[in-house]
Amino acid sequence: MITKAINVYRKYGFLLSQLVKRDFKTKYRRSFLGIIWSLLNPLFISIVQYMVFSSLFRFDIPNYAVYLLSGIVMFNYLTEATTQSMTCILQNASLINKVYIPKYIYPFSRVLSTGVNFLFSLVALYLVIIFSGMRVTFAHISILYVIGCMFVFILGLSLLLASLMVFFRDTQFLYGVALTIWTYLTPIFYPETILPPHMLSLLGFNPMYHFIRFMRFIILYNGIPDFKAWLYCAIFAILSLLLGIYVFKRTQNKFILNL
Repeated sequence: MITKAINVYRKYGFLLSQLVKRDFKTKYRRSFLGIIWSLLNPLFISIVQYMVFSSLFRFDIPNYAVYLLSGIVMFNYLTEATTQSMTCILQNASLINKVYIPKYIYPFSRVLSTGVNFLFSLVALYLVIIFSGMRVTFAHISILYVIGCMFVFILGLSLLLASLMVFFRDTQFLYGVALTIWTYLTPIFYPETILPPHMLSLLGFNPMYHFIRFMRFIILYNGIPDFKAWLYCAIFAILSLLLGIYVFKRTQNKFILNL
């Protein structure tokens, strides 16, 4: 399987890089600040939410700015990658009808291109960490693990959504509603301790809760998450990818009939 993946990359690696560059350039085309918005956008959002939630709700959370921004950065990656991947097959219909290219290249390129934005957002997060006087230790290397797990999870979800969108155009509207609910059910701007017991039990089924919690434990406490945290992240990532691949492979031959 690894050999097959290497051969596919050798064959379509250049195309993949061009698709990533195209998506990246398209997003910032005619923008004066360009890529700098990848740094400024999460900062501006966190500043506004920090002013609102720290003043009105007064959550007793140490280093609340870092707590808030870490959640925003990670959830924004999920939102941006999946919403852009969802329409990638439809947007590349003319190319799909003319040239044979493995169709999974399109959602994969979207997840990669938005991943570049995510990395710049992480730079913004670490600037806030440093200015807040917090330490950056070797434990932060573990963040690479949760980033990898989240990438795999988002890729699986993107494959699933891209498949559904070809056959059911209402998917984008239903997913928009689901994202809003998902956002408020994830402790991004509030502490999980304010939730009632029955809601706390539901958090265990929220993949983004585990990814964000993993990162926050490292950033806020300079510690290494326990084995369960590592396991949960891996399980959600693998399940999402397997489901996405299964649905995509079962439906991709019918895409051309619905484009």
